[in-house]
Amino acid sequence: MRHFFFAEDMGPKGNTGRLSSDPANFSIEPISIGRPYSKQNLIRRRQADVLYGRLASRRIASFAPDVTISGNTPLEAQAPILRGVHQAGSAFVFWMQDFYSLAAAKILRRKVPVVGHAIGAYYWRLEASLLRRSDGIVLASEDFKPALKDFGVSDDAADVIPNWGALDTLPLRPKDNSWAMRHGLSGKFVFLYAGTLALKHNPDLLWALAEHFESDPEVVIAVAASGVSYDALKARNVLQPKPNLVFLPLQPMDVFPDVLGAADVLVALLENDAGPFSVPSKVLSYFCGGRPILLSAPPSNLSVRLVEQAAAGLCVPAGDRQAFVAAAGRLRAESHTSARFGAAGRAYAENAFSISSVADRFEATFGKAVGRSRGSS
Repeated sequence: MRHFFFAEDMGPKGNTGRLSSDPANFSIEPISIGRPYSKQNLIRRRQADVLYGRLASRRIASFAPDVTISGNTPLEAQAPILRGVHQAGSAFVFWMQDFYSLAAAKILRRKVPVVGHAIGAYYWRLEASLLRRSDGIVLASEDFKPALKDFGVSDDAADVIPNWGALDTLPLRPKDNSWAMRHGLSGKFVFLYAGTLALKHNPDLLWALAEHFESDPEVVIAVAASGVSYDALKARNVLQPKPNLVFLPLQPMDVFPDVLGAADVLVALLENDAGPFSVPSKVLSYFCGGRPILLSAPPSNLSVRLVEQAAAGLCVPAGDRQAFVAAAGRLRAESHTSARFGAAGRAYAENAFSISSVADRFEATFGKAVGRSRGSS
């Protein structure tokens, strides 16, 4: 087994090096395009995605696996990967974390109204083609199934395997831990956002928190992130400094338990454009952290149902600044409520995130995909 990853993409990746507990037949290999990767310039991003896809296709083919699963991959990288995998005689499983084309179409229509519609249609056709040519599909949510039919893919071609938090690598940590002390967060009430802060995440809500708690010297809004909205928030803070806003880069996995432990409230954001077609994995990691969650997301999104089902925090509709700030104020004022939410989230994680049952389901999916691949060839 080999795990490949895009070296220049600065988004969260988990561990990118072997652990002593890893089996001998498991390896990790970075794939580098040899130049910086940025999501801000759409043309350069597309060129980099295509290049990464070509390089990844060759590396995967040289490894010659029986089955390849590819997730969180831009469509123009996914296309050469799928083509190369099939040419090498490997089964291909498309791991759907969200519908790239649907999200891209909404964002592009808003940002480039005339051309955006045509570009969105191109990505829709590309994603539909990739899904129909895949030997297996893993959906992160039952909510994805209706859209899958719109792409001309039957239900029996896909398996729903919900995402999970890495419970075994995210033990509970005390609030005043070494990481918190190192970054000046010890002794403060910390609203923490951790992970990608991209176009589908509204940084104005983090700014609203900074404004609302500006007169409370004990409150800090810590943002340990990367992405275009993170860069925009930092730029705004240069022009209008907020002393209670703390900016940090994405943190490595070996300190992530301490990062979560340093928080009093864990913040998650998702714009209305995402609708039901995006499942933020950070919410699942937040459950493991044992802290209350403050979530702004569309009511139709799975993350809202999960937080409410687990009774792990407060959810407000995406973009509702007043409700978001009010919920934050409640979590700040009601320590007993926050403690109850945090404990409930951790209990949910301990009950729901069994890695052995997840592995069994993936193995079944791989077996079916290999059978389909060999049958078609």
